[in-house]
Amino acid sequence: MIDNQYWRNRELRQHVAVIDGTAEPTIVLKNGTYLNTYTKQWLKANIWILHDRIVYVGDQLPEKSGSAEIVDCEGMYLVPGYIEPHAHPFQLYNPEELASHGAETGTTTFINDNLVWHFLLDQKKAFSIIEAFDQLPVSMYWWARFDPQTLLKQGEDFFSTNRVLRWLDHPSVIQGGELTAWPRLLDGDDRLLYWIQESNRRGKPVEGHLPGASEKTLTKLKLLGVAADHEATTGKEAIQRLQSGYQTGLRYSSIRPNLPALLEEMLAEGLAVFDHVTMTTDGSTPSFYENGIMNLCIRIAIQKGVPLADAYRMASHNAADHYGLLEDLGCIAPGRLAHINILAKKEDPTPVSVLAKGEWLVKDHQKLPEPSRIDWEHHGIQPIDFDWDLRLEDLQFSVPIGLDMVSDVIIKPYAIKADVTVDVIPETLDDAFLMLVDRKGKWRVNTAIKGFTDRLGGLASSYSTTGDLVFIGKSKQDLLLAWQRLKALGGGIVLVHDGEILFELPLALGGSMYAGNMEDLIAKEKQLKQWLQDFGYPFDDPVYAILFLSATHLPYTRVTQQGVVDVKKREALFPATMR
Repeated sequence: MIDNQYWRNRELRQHVAVIDGTAEPTIVLKNGTYLNTYTKQWLKANIWILHDRIVYVGDQLPEKSGSAEIVDCEGMYLVPGYIEPHAHPFQLYNPEELASHGAETGTTTFINDNLVWHFLLDQKKAFSIIEAFDQLPVSMYWWARFDPQTLLKQGEDFFSTNRVLRWLDHPSVIQGGELTAWPRLLDGDDRLLYWIQESNRRGKPVEGHLPGASEKTLTKLKLLGVAADHEATTGKEAIQRLQSGYQTGLRYSSIRPNLPALLEEMLAEGLAVFDHVTMTTDGSTPSFYENGIMNLCIRIAIQKGVPLADAYRMASHNAADHYGLLEDLGCIAPGRLAHINILAKKEDPTPVSVLAKGEWLVKDHQKLPEPSRIDWEHHGIQPIDFDWDLRLEDLQFSVPIGLDMVSDVIIKPYAIKADVTVDVIPETLDDAFLMLVDRKGKWRVNTAIKGFTDRLGGLASSYSTTGDLVFIGKSKQDLLLAWQRLKALGGGIVLVHDGEILFELPLALGGSMYAGNMEDLIAKEKQLKQWLQDFGYPFDDPVYAILFLSATHLPYTRVTQQGVVDVKKREALFPATMR
């Protein structure tokens, strides 16, 4: 610790030496017009950067700059790097690739869900890998989850007080939540309340997940220490959260692209102050990010009439302020990390050049080569080595209750009337076999699902809430073939029909994440969606549908490690079967 303090002291002295003219900056951005997010003014300035930090913003040029890179920004507009304040960086992509892809269009900071680390790594290895992300030019921060948003067989192993507090103590972890288990909190769960208090005591705000919450519920949760929420679905709900003292996130995601309507309604209600409003894409699936991340949100805010400075602040300054990061991020000012987007026009938030920690990631529209900095195998993230086999006798279906899909994310129970003892469910029925199988082969849950497909033979996926295996399809033989291909890949998503493998998406990173680039993944995800829609998937986002089959923060019935469960009662209707 003492060595770190001395290193930081030397670094700060170097910053001052640049101002004194006894040291040189590494980059000078001269003659640009930048957005001062404190005063909400566009000001002409020269910006000096030393390595990863901004050291000066003002009228002057440095006395010594012989070795500095001088970039003339005349006619250009400079804004802080954008912040995604609520990222789920495991939606088929991996966190490093999401960060690299987002940085191309100016999103240079991500505040990330840590849920998948609970299921893929022990805590020591999880801390090791999140520390490795500190080496990226993009800034990566993390949450400390308080619940798994599903029912686990051994939940205490993942979410004990000691484990939660160790996450909260980690310097890269800057918030508690998101709190999907808030009904338990209101029902008197004092352990959950203790974790919230400990998060707040550490100066790390707790984010809620409060869809449909009434004024009374919002008030009670605010009293219990919840600081933020991103679940408003109307402008009035968003304003109600602001009036109750919440930092309020507006969502623009692949399953809930609410942002345009929210802003229209908030402006129609006369809202003129946006200082405690942020925006989030809330872990969208890959193809939603084809044209960027937070730049998309800023563009919508500008188009809907949000004042220009506020539109940029909502994706930078406001988020940094909420998380206590404003001395490092969210603004262009001395001492801050050099996350800077250079724009051709004020009204166009997609940058022509991007600096992150003083490194050029994009320059004059050209993405610069960037080597991978995460050694996944070193951290224990590799293809799954399945040492067990799925057999025909595992495909026995007899429970009377199945899952009926109402939308991508809403599932109701239904009484199974189809004969599910057959080897193939007829195409005249919209039922299909549904299984959740332990990734280590120790247990299984067998039921049926309506509304996912009308004829697909078999889907196998290691991508799920917990990393357990999901099987959906009409044909037991196709399901077994999909399993064999999934096993050979070491994880992924496989589609099979009439004995033919139609599609495969390898997820070599723990069976949950793609190991390639985002462009290739987007193309693969589009193919997956098209195949599933061709086989009768009626909604918009089948990737989320697969992910949320086990998600007990959503109504009404789910398939979990404990079995088919009633979400409201939080009890298993039909328990899992040991193999």
